[in-house]
Formats: sequence, C-alpha cells, structure tokens
Amino acid sequence: MSQRMQQGQPMVIMGDDAQRVKDKDAQEYNISAARGVAEAVRSTLGPKGMDKMLVDSMGDVTITNDGVTILQTMDIDNPTAEMIVEVAETQEDEAGDGTTSAVAIAGELLKNAEDLLEQDIHPTAVIKGFNLASEYAREQVDELATEIDAEDTATLKSVAETSMTGKGAELEKEVLADLIVRAIQGVTVEADDGSHVVDLANLNIETRTGRSASESRLVSGAVIDKDPVHDDMPTDFEDANVLLLNDAIEVEEADVDTAVNVESPDQLQRFLDQEEEQLREKVDQIVESGADVVFCQKGIDDLAQHYLAKEGILAVRRTKKSDMTFLKNVLDSVIVTDIDSLSSEDVAPGTVQRDTAEELFHVEGPDAHGATLLLYGSTEHVVDELERGVNDAIDVVATTVSDGRTLPGGGAIEVELARRLRDYADSVSGREQLAVEAFADSLELIPRVLAENAGLDSIDLLVDLRAAHDAGDENAGLNVFSGEVEDTFDAGVVETAHAKEQAIASAAEAANLVLKIDDIISAGDLSTSGGDDEGGAPGGGMGGMGGMGGAM
Repeated sequence: MSQRMQQGQPMVIMGDDAQRVKDKDAQEYNISAARGVAEAVRSTLGPKGMDKMLVDSMGDVTITNDGVTILQTMDIDNPTAEMIVEVAETQEDEAGDGTTSAVAIAGELLKNAEDLLEQDIHPTAVIKGFNLASEYAREQVDELATEIDAEDTATLKSVAETSMTGKGAELEKEVLADLIVRAIQGVTVEADDGSHVVDLANLNIETRTGRSASESRLVSGAVIDKDPVHDDMPTDFEDANVLLLNDAIEVEEADVDTAVNVESPDQLQRFLDQEEEQLREKVDQIVESGADVVFCQKGIDDLAQHYLAKEGILAVRRTKKSDMTFLKNVLDSVIVTDIDSLSSEDVAPGTVQRDTAEELFHVEGPDAHGATLLLYGSTEHVVDELERGVNDAIDVVATTVSDGRTLPGGGAIEVELARRLRDYADSVSGREQLAVEAFADSLELIPRVLAENAGLDSIDLLVDLRAAHDAGDENAGLNVFSGEVEDTFDAGVVETAHAKEQAIASAAEAANLVLKIDDIISAGDLSTSGGDDEGGAPGGGMGGMGGMGGAM
C-alpha cells in the first residue's frame, strides 16, 4: 500500500491488494524475465542447434527449432517476456528469418546493461549509447553488404540453404533450395524503376506425407487437395470455365426458427418439390454462366450434386479460404458471393487436371499466374517442420531479391561489427561510450552460441575470429562443421543484409524499452474512463510477478 502524509495523517493512494515493484527491483525483475525468454531459444541457434518439443493443453506436440514458433507456442505469462516475444514476431514479419538471433541479442544487451546499471550508470545513458551503437551498426551493415542481382541463382541458393541449415529442411536443402529459388524467380517482376518486386501471393505451399522430401516439386498454378462431390463428375478439362463461389448450393434456410404444420402428404410433397425447385434454379444459374468447374467454399446439397453431375460440371465443396484466394490469383478471377447475381463474366478460363495418384487437382490460368510448392515428408511432424523451414527460406530469398544485399554468415558480420563498434566507441564521449562497448560485446554472442551449440570451444574460436578480423578478413566466420575459421561467403554461408539490420534494430529497441521502465504497478481496468465505481480497483494485470525471472 502506498501512502502520502497529509496534515500528519497517512493518505491511502493504492489499495491493499495492489502490487508494485520500484526502481532497481523493477529493473532487475524486467531484465531477468527478458533474459529468461532469450535463454529459452539460445540452444536452437545455428546449424547444430537443438530442437524443442512443445506440448499444448490438448496434448498436441510440436517439434521445432524455429524461434518465433517456439515463443508463440510457449505459455508465457509475464508482460516483460511478452515484449521480447514481440521482437521475434516483428523479425518474422519484416525479414522472415533471424528470429532467434534477434531475441538472443536482446537478452544479451539486457545482461550487459545490468552490469552497467550496477556501476551506477543511469539507464538514460545506457539507452542513448545503445541507440548510437544500433544506428552505427546498421550503417556498417550497409557498407559491408555485397550487392547481388536477382538472376544470381547460385547466391540465392546459398541464401536459401543457409536459412534451412539446422532445420528440418536441411537434409534435402539442395533440392529444396533449387525449388525455392525457381519459385521466387517465377513470381518476381521488375518495377518501372528497375527494382524487383516479389509477389508471394502468387506462391503457395501444399504438404503431403508418406514420401521423402527429395520428391518435393514445383507445380505451375494451384494444387487443391479435394475430391469431386460426386463420383459421376468429370475430372479433367483442357479448356474449362472455372467458377469460384463463396455461397452454399443448398436450400436457403429461414433467418428465424420456423415450424411448418403439414396436414396431408400432398402438402409435404409440395414442400419438398419447392426445395427441389430452389436447388434446380441454383444449378441452372451455374449452367447458364457457362461454368464447367465450381470450387465452392461452402456446402453443396446432395440433390444439387446430382444435378451438377448430370450437367457434366465438376464441383468441389468446402474449399479452404486460403485456396480460394490463391485460385483467384492464379485464374485472375473473382469470388462470387451470391449465386443470384452470377453472370458469364464471373467465370474464368483455365485448365483443370486430376492427379488420381495424389488425389489432387491441378489448376492453371491461361497466363500461368502463380505456382505451388508441393512438399513431401515422412510424417506429419516432419512435414510441419519442413514447411516452417521452407517458409523461412522463401521469405529470406524474396527479401534478398527485393533488397539485393547479402552478408557472410557464421558470425562473421557480428564480429566485424563488434570490432568497428569498439573503434567507434572511442569517439563517443561520456558514459555512453561504455554502452556502445557493451553493444559490441552483445553482438559477439552470436558466434559464441554458434560454437557452444556445436560443442566447440567458444573462447578460443572467438579469439581466432577477432584475430582474423583485426588482420582485415571481414568475411571470416565460423564453420561449425569443421570447427575452423574461414571465409564464410566463399563457403556459401550467406545471409540477407535486411534481416541483419532488422535484428539489430529490433533487439536494441526492445532492450531500451525494458531499461526505460523503473516502476511496475498493477493497473485497474484501463478500458474504462473511470468514475465513482470504475477504475478504482486493481485489475490484477501483473501475471508472472510471483517470481523474479519467472518468464514462463
């Protein structure tokens, strides 16, 4: 309970149930919680990183080493820890990969900041130093980056393979990297200003189990994992008119509960005849539109299925919303939401083929818009992790094509940035200089963890890396397979510059946000504006405050 003295009497400001952590305790609590999240994913970093098994309340199991998947799936009940999770989510949205690096750097920044705070350096000075270091480091990333062309297939494959190394997709990374680069180049267009734009809306992923990942393939157009609604329907059309429908081909139900009293069999028959006529009219409207193939997002009545089959129309029901959107792009068509407004202008030309062995439909538009990456895996868990790795690689290659800048991997860029930051720190006056040096030390966490996760001596290798960079080898990084320091760019360990810039920016901003907090107070209902009976009681919104560092 917080009190203020007023005319010699204590005045109650907060209720007895209110929770509050102040000053140094608040900083220690926040830093401990944030570091707890970072340490939870550190062991997954790099080609030799370990996986996590996540079991939800329903018993469903996810096995992955994808940073953002781990953090999003974990049951985290701590406001500070959730701020660090946002770092991973932002990194995933903006760059597609590097989530574990971003979170690990954020945790290390806070660890080193805690040491500075213990030396009585004010958080404001640390924050200013981190901002200076982050801005300078991102400038140096741009200077160190190597420009590549969107048609540089070899380098793009290296980017894809680097992204997939250490994940479920690693075993067949050469096959998958080739498919990914071909897929990205197929959906890339050149803008008027000469830049390259990757339209990922024209690229879809479909997964299947029971076969090796090496059998994965790239298919032109869309792949729909559905069956015809009626056995007598045709399944192959060279020149089809395709209708995309988001309206049920069923008897329309009343908006309110309705009771019908039937007094004779004739009345019941008339009622059934009317329903049948209604379905017949819906099918007639589809026939009049000229549609040969109907992909329906909703249900199709059994009687309507019969009518459609008699008309020689292929119909598929309960098509996923994502598949409907992709079909719309592939066919350059529209999705009709009301059969009554259907016209011949709403159908689109295309080719529809049935793969009977795979039980899939292949759909192509006349201008070959879009492609589908058909991924195979032996089991559901394997193919799920494979898809996560391929999705990251797709995002990274797309970013590289759009951005046009690459960097050496294996911790090379972090060691070089740390070296340059230490030189830059000499020009920074005041206590901010110490924060810049702490930022440099934090970046070197990446090569240290890469070595640790590979079972190598991180201290000796970091010394070797620093020596190589001091000698002028800017691309010197760690080969975790051989345990040697080498030119990682030449070795094909290539990362995208945009992801590195984003990771540095996100980690610094998150660390500064945590450092700026000096008081944690349980708040009332922030959604109310207050009043005689509102907002006075604490809302208990401080989940996870029970134990310092109990981030999860």
